[in-house]
Amino acid sequence: MIGQFIDGPLWTFSLAVFVIGVVWRIVTILMAGNRPDLSTPRGSASSGAIRTIFSRSVYERTAATRGRLLQIAGYLFHIGLFALLFFAKPHVDFYAERITGFGWAAMPHWAFILSAELAFLGLLLLWIHRLLSPVTRLLSDLDDHLGTILVFLVMLTGCLALAQSFEALRLIHLLLAELLLIYFPFSKLMHTFTFIMSRGYTGATMGRKGVNA
Repeated sequence: MIGQFIDGPLWTFSLAVFVIGVVWRIVTILMAGNRPDLSTPRGSASSGAIRTIFSRSVYERTAATRGRLLQIAGYLFHIGLFALLFFAKPHVDFYAERITGFGWAAMPHWAFILSAELAFLGLLLLWIHRLLSPVTRLLSDLDDHLGTILVFLVMLTGCLALAQSFEALRLIHLLLAELLLIYFPFSKLMHTFTFIMSRGYTGATMGRKGVNA
């Protein structure tokens, strides 16, 4: 009975909350607009936006040792998680069955293990830094930690359910993923979709002023 609820109505509800919530957040941001800048432009806003969107993802060699470690940890987590989400065979099969109606080539088992290890390592390094650094600890709130914990538990239960030995593990993984979908639009995890707008806005503002942001 519980399994049918997790597999059916709760999945549908969580997906609806995720899609509607993400669209609503993006629309409200776009509709907010900004005050017109009446100053004389000293540079190109569009080139500044494009430059900043991509430059923020480039490895910065001049960063301090701790900064470089955080950059590498961020790459490990995000690339590893992306690979797990879209190229792990159970996920490809799930998307084909529940969402897209078609599948694509999945990565081999060894690549799944490697991606999971990279994602776990990156996430743990970032979380440890958040807990131990006086600055990030002061700036962090419950949302930062709750989002990290949910992502960690979803990845952990996903790895445990990979063997498909126990149906309960799959249901626990799916339940946690559904809770994450419901929580996602109302949390800082929304940066997954809004980081481009944020970077672009900053780059456009600074680019118009002739500042390389």
